[in-house]
Amino acid sequence: MAASLLLHLLCCLIVFLLLLLPSHSADPDPLQDFCVANLSATVSVNGFPCKPASEVTSDDFFFDGFTEEGNTTNPFASFLRPANVLTFPALNTLGIAMNRVDIAPGGINPPHSHPRASEVGVIIEGKLLVGFVTTNNVFYSKVLTAGQMFVVPRGLVHFQLNVGDRKALAYTAFNSHLPGAALVPLNLFASSIPNEVLTKTFRVDADVIDTIKSKFKS
Repeated sequence: MAASLLLHLLCCLIVFLLLLLPSHSADPDPLQDFCVANLSATVSVNGFPCKPASEVTSDDFFFDGFTEEGNTTNPFASFLRPANVLTFPALNTLGIAMNRVDIAPGGINPPHSHPRASEVGVIIEGKLLVGFVTTNNVFYSKVLTAGQMFVVPRGLVHFQLNVGDRKALAYTAFNSHLPGAALVPLNLFASSIPNEVLTKTFRVDADVIDTIKSKFKS
């Protein structure tokens, strides 16, 4: 009887401790109406300090960065314009962000992941092959056209490829005010990862790695 009671108390204690842990499903809920970021201040634990309310104006709550088409004259033939806390400070603490994604015919938003957010997107123009890979290495994909949507679970590697004969436009949204982006080719071949690591990982000779790295030199 005493052992059963002790086990019950232990279970209750574990549940209580788990309830005290912060949620990692999205950015924490704000505790005020708004907190327009003071970008000149040092980043705090999970966001920026608030601009004094007396200095906030109507313009702080509006963003016109999506009005112009992105310049896709680059090796990936795509352009991503973010509306996150760094470009739209009013998003600070609100747990939301968006991107405008322009992709020329044959262009790609290359494999990448968002470590701090899940993503949902809608195709506005064109035809995109959208795909992602799970942690079990299962690949899911579909060709989407205007009006269709997609979702990518948090942290999974994904891409969008323009498979149409004209430009494509998509808008994506995130449940974080700063979702982050880890671009796979740049992480691997434009960083300081030693060649030995890459040759062993991809099971190729060093000259193959050097050739790939040369494509990503700034």
